[in-house]
Amino acid sequence: MTSYSPRDYWAGVAEDFRSADPSGFAPVLHPGAPVWFNLLIDKLQFQAIRRALTLAQIPQDSRILDVGCGTGRWVRRYAQLGFRPTGLDRTSGMLTTARRQKTAAPLLAGEAHRLPFPDGSFDCVTDVTVVQHIPSELQPQALGEMIRVLNPGGRLILMELIRGAGVHIFPRPPADWIEQGTSRGATLIAWFGQEFLLPDRIFVHLAQSLRSGNGGRANAKTAPGSSGTRPQPSLRNMYWRLRHITAPVSAWIDPLTEKICPGKLATHGVFVFRKS
Repeated sequence: MTSYSPRDYWAGVAEDFRSADPSGFAPVLHPGAPVWFNLLIDKLQFQAIRRALTLAQIPQDSRILDVGCGTGRWVRRYAQLGFRPTGLDRTSGMLTTARRQKTAAPLLAGEAHRLPFPDGSFDCVTDVTVVQHIPSELQPQALGEMIRVLNPGGRLILMELIRGAGVHIFPRPPADWIEQGTSRGATLIAWFGQEFLLPDRIFVHLAQSLRSGNGGRANAKTAPGSSGTRPQPSLRNMYWRLRHITAPVSAWIDPLTEKICPGKLATHGVFVFRKS
């Protein structure tokens, strides 16, 4: 298996999927998925971020840094919500796409584990599915940097994987994400599970099991969020036609699922911290 290089991997994703959809979602969500699926996931994530901003009580005109801004979707939305955003990403191809999407806010090149800002530069830092792609040994440093650049009392919002496996993802259980923040000078305000999508996940698991039973082989270069194999076009089309049913239904019942199930059963956790 080829070793994972974040720089090379994301540069390839930015280049290969730059024109995959007009919204610029493919490089930062699920590159191998249909446009409708990325639109659905983006909608769910936007709902979660707005919920997190409410929990964090971020006033308008606050300075927000979006770490790993990718193609700039959050930077653009923060500006629309009345904040003063700055975006940072290590991949020049992502920033190029962000600028083509008419992202007016400042966009800088840089890495999460060594942010190019002085202490106390921002009122809020957001990280949407970014640290989960950083090798585990660098994750504490990245989170420490995000807290360092916050003002005292500033807010840190994380949306990260709490389950899963892959050569490019390094999830942690909720308690571990919380410990990473609290051990570096932040206090947890609240957290909640994000993207339960239980019927869709059951279907994907069954499809993967059937494919493996038929001799399917995992592909180490599979893009984030895809099923991990390269099925024949006819099977792939059928797979996504069925998911066009299971995914929207799962999203529709997620509010009820959250009331019934513990947050740790979701695929992601959203964590809101306050810098001490």
